[in-house]
Amino acid sequence: MEQARPRERTDASASPGGAAGAVPARGEHTHAPADAAPPLPAPREPHARPPVRRASVRDQVLRALRAALVAGELTPGEVYSAPVLGQRLGVSATPVREAMQQLAAEGAVEVVPNRGFRVIERGARELAELAEVRALIEVPVVLRLARTVPARRWAELRPLAERTVLAASSGCPAAYAEADRAFHRALLSLAGNAELVRIADDLHRRSRWLPAPGEGGAGTPGHGELVADAAEHGALLDALAEQDLDVVRRLVRAHFTGADL
Repeated sequence: MEQARPRERTDASASPGGAAGAVPARGEHTHAPADAAPPLPAPREPHARPPVRRASVRDQVLRALRAALVAGELTPGEVYSAPVLGQRLGVSATPVREAMQQLAAEGAVEVVPNRGFRVIERGARELAELAEVRALIEVPVVLRLARTVPARRWAELRPLAERTVLAASSGCPAAYAEADRAFHRALLSLAGNAELVRIADDLHRRSRWLPAPGEGGAGTPGHGELVADAAEHGALLDALAEQDLDVVRRLVRAHFTGADL
């Protein structure tokens, strides 16, 4: 009896194109196995550092140099080299140069070729003019805010006013300058004009620089001056909450000029 012949295989494995690993015919679709591993991510660059690290060092140096200017640790008229300042701050000369270039753009120092940066000698008259410009800008803005801003918004500024009092009691001019600027920036921001805040902030910073020796300035402000200046913030918030425009006008002008105008 004739044996049955095995059936011919008709699946894909029987044909040359159906062997394992073979390329499928055009038009066919393939699917990866369910347990296939996802593609590996591209290898990261070895020892890669966040790109903001250098900028962070530069910003720290900039803050330190601004504080030194306010405190009188950088003398008007003196020339300072980036390497020497870098040694004092414990950093390389590069972030110091970058910070000094920013201060040069702000008018605090000027470049001295092959030597470094000279601290601008600013006269008491120029500082008085800066205070006058601040008053011309901020007095009408604050008076307008006094008419339109509800009392609860002024209450939100109380913590900033209290922070200026704490900074003043520390006796550190640089710490007080920073707290004072934060208070005025928050107050003016209620006007909703970012350009106004930027200009006023720049004027505030420049007005805190000390006058050159022999220019009639009082030098570094003392503890009593800082405390008196800080106390005006709380009094101003009281007047603003009560919408007492006469007191607001007097306090803001006196805060900038040191006189009751």
